[in-house]
Amino acid sequence: MQKTILHLDLDTFFVSVERKLDSRLKNKPILVGGLSDRGVVAACSYETRGYGVHSGMPMRMARELCPEAVIIRGNAGTYSKHSDEVTDIIREQVPLFEKSSIDEFYADLSGMDRFFGCYRYASELRERIIRESGLPISFGLSVNKVVSKVATGEAKPNNQLKIDFGYEKPFLAPLSIKKIPMVGDKTYQTLRNLGLRQVRTLQEMPLDVVQRVLGANGTVIWKRANGIDNRPVIPFCERKSISTERTFDRDTIDVVRLRGILTAMTENLAFQLRRGGKLTACVTVKLRYSDFNTYSRQLRIPYTSADHILIPRVMDLFERLYDRRLLVRLIGVRFSHLVPGNYQIDLFDDTQEALNLYAAMDRIRERFGDKSVLRASGMGARTIGRMQNPFNGQPPTVLAHRKQ
Repeated sequence: MQKTILHLDLDTFFVSVERKLDSRLKNKPILVGGLSDRGVVAACSYETRGYGVHSGMPMRMARELCPEAVIIRGNAGTYSKHSDEVTDIIREQVPLFEKSSIDEFYADLSGMDRFFGCYRYASELRERIIRESGLPISFGLSVNKVVSKVATGEAKPNNQLKIDFGYEKPFLAPLSIKKIPMVGDKTYQTLRNLGLRQVRTLQEMPLDVVQRVLGANGTVIWKRANGIDNRPVIPFCERKSISTERTFDRDTIDVVRLRGILTAMTENLAFQLRRGGKLTACVTVKLRYSDFNTYSRQLRIPYTSADHILIPRVMDLFERLYDRRLLVRLIGVRFSHLVPGNYQIDLFDDTQEALNLYAAMDRIRERFGDKSVLRASGMGARTIGRMQNPFNGQPPTVLAHRKQ
């Protein structure tokens, strides 16, 4: 059976939500992201793009390019709520869908042409989302994920596009090579240095040549340029790691503060593990100095989700890592090698009182929020927390670097 894959993308999602909440923002240039000089543009309205602004750009540069823009810090909880509303609509209408990010969805409509018509069905779904959520959304429809995603990009803003079977290569051929998913700035520059500008040229190149130029990723990029993509729609995404990091407004050498933030990070991540019924066997600490040199250390440990085991491990890694005595720009903690399970009691070191304390603290956090109970040493750390269980199969909400 011929596949039919739908890609839906909420247009300038964060900006659209802000405009829905405040109609005075309509038709105004808007930047959503970190407010400090080290903040990053998480989203920008179409009005700002004519000035050269794009998401991922430093906020300071964006302000210089478009000084009249309205700058909004953004709220992850608000965006998650509106994303969930759209997700519920799609869940009701579509037999199989994948939420690939907070504002992007894939749906497998294969076989529905026999009963209804995939394009008509997708059009009515889009109309319902716009009507009930009040948010603009675009879609692309084709035989696979990559062509549908590119089609959505070509359909924007607030429109739709279908690529008929057999027309995948002709559709992609005149486009810029930068529009191929997985072609970032570095790969784009490598291809441009070879004189490649359009996808058509990449389609005509032998696969072995592309492999020699781009290495391991060459095969995937060549296939995508030719409209070949066999990835299935995956309804649930299993997290293989969980992490958090913070970039400081001003570089710091305050070791006491750094330890406090690492404690708060580790404590919160450990709670997330217990809430999701997970254990970790690998701890990683990341540190970036003011000269932008970045270092990390990791340690394999017995499977656990206990604060009193993880915090000393994180502190030990930090002490071994922080050896240059330079100002620190960023710190982070990551737990990986995750498996399902619950913390096993240590026969000699654990007490029933300690285990009861963990359970009581977790109940309080579930009811009143992640930051309702925390160690005194971590009280100076702000914005350490999450809006939802990271192991619910939903993709994380990606906002600009928060101010610490």
